[in-house]
Amino acid sequence: DENETVRSPIVTVALIVINTLVWLVVQGAGAARAVAASVCNFGLIPGELMLRARPGSGYPMGEGLVCVVDPGRAPEHVLMSMFLHGGWLHLIGNMWFLWLFGNNVEDSMGRLRFVVFYLLCGTAAALAQVFADPDSIIPMVGASGAIGGVMGAYIILYPHVRVYTLVPLGFFITSFALPAWAMLGYWIVLQVFGG
Repeated sequence: DENETVRSPIVTVALIVINTLVWLVVQGAGAARAVAASVCNFGLIPGELMLRARPGSGYPMGEGLVCVVDPGRAPEHVLMSMFLHGGWLHLIGNMWFLWLFGNNVEDSMGRLRFVVFYLLCGTAAALAQVFADPDSIIPMVGASGAIGGVMGAYIILYPHVRVYTLVPLGFFITSFALPAWAMLGYWIVLQVFGG
């Protein structure tokens, strides 16, 4: 983007590093069984949190893999699910948007306020999903809700800033400067079709 930062984006970089380490260590860098196990064991299951899913009911996670609903709420999964991802593209896309927009929002808010804001946005998004389908036994993961909040803050703080993007046109790659709101729209489209 066109925005320069005054301070180093320490929190933004730390969030990217944490998400990447969780992907590599906890989620086995995308190994099918490790991803399925992590999503099932640490993902947020709305029906479990709301005590509306029958313990022992299962959701298929792949060939021979079933995620079974545990008894109890597991409220810590609201936070834990924000650091898990479903695949390489999910992780890379989220971290790319976090880097692009997070550094400026962190610079504007300050480090402590930014990390609190990030976690509150992720929590609000997760709870909105829970209340949209409180009986669901499908585990949800990802930093998209937190990053959506960061992008919303960016649009409010810097409504006229342009973001540069590469666009492949056959054998050629060209660059376009788009308004930040256009990138937010693009991100929303990715979330709708990716979800």
